[in-house]
Amino acid sequence: MSNFTITLITVAIMLAYAIPGFIFVKTKAIKPDSIGAFARVLLYVCQPALFLYSFNAADYSPEFFAQMGIFFGLCMGMQILVMVSLTFILKSKFDDVRNRICTIASALANVGFFGVPLLEAILPGYPEAVVFSSVFSVSLNLLSWTLAVGIISWDRKKMSVRNMIINPTTITLLVAIPLFLTRTKLEPNYIEPIITLLAKMTTPMCMLILGMRLATVTPRDLFLNPRIYLSTAIKNVIYPLLSFLIIYFIPLPTYIKVTFFILGCCPAASMVLNMSELVKEGQTQAACSVLISTLSCIATIPLLALMIPLL
Repeated sequence: MSNFTITLITVAIMLAYAIPGFIFVKTKAIKPDSIGAFARVLLYVCQPALFLYSFNAADYSPEFFAQMGIFFGLCMGMQILVMVSLTFILKSKFDDVRNRICTIASALANVGFFGVPLLEAILPGYPEAVVFSSVFSVSLNLLSWTLAVGIISWDRKKMSVRNMIINPTTITLLVAIPLFLTRTKLEPNYIEPIITLLAKMTTPMCMLILGMRLATVTPRDLFLNPRIYLSTAIKNVIYPLLSFLIIYFIPLPTYIKVTFFILGCCPAASMVLNMSELVKEGQTQAACSVLISTLSCIATIPLLALMIPLL
């Protein structure tokens, strides 16, 4: 199958996972107040398992580790470039939190929950690719607790170095990195199957939560806010094209270039909503931005995937 067909089917399946969540909330089988409990399971159980699963899939080598470092720098640079550029462009309008949310939603991507299934579908012969999604997630996590939360709140005091260090992502890395560097694999009969199962739950769980959240917003909030379309256009189209342009000229193996491009195509991260909930500002704007960006990727990702052979 072509990259277009593979990505179309993969994205369609992922979006289908949101349907039960939407139905459960609309039929009041699940109360909106319970969505946070599902999110905590995703954040504290499934995501750490996804990190361990990703690093367990690859074998350490000095060259590979150096490539991870380059990839990390590129990820940080891309996200900072988008956030800082939009901050300068929209700064005069930053008294409205919706513009600050727009800035963050344009830069942070769902590279873990959404990115890993895409990479496994497009690059089945390269299990190492999923490690780079974790590398991207680390950069996103560091920026979320510093630059992103600072922009949303427009208050430096909200930027937490402690939370940047003490969170599920970095704590899991303290386990995953030593295992990776020492080429130690998870115990294959009991530990690895459990971690793999929990890791595979991340995408369905993420999309279920998305469906639940979709059921709580009004059509007016979701479809009649031009800032949402602006952030979606930047995140789903401009960001991937810029990623393609940058990675095209970097001397890295083709599968790493494809990985960087595909992760750049992912929709706005749920972390955007998490950060807005943290500072208690712009929650509706954040939820709607993530929802529209994710729904739109059924069209944008397959079309952008047509560019993969050019890398």
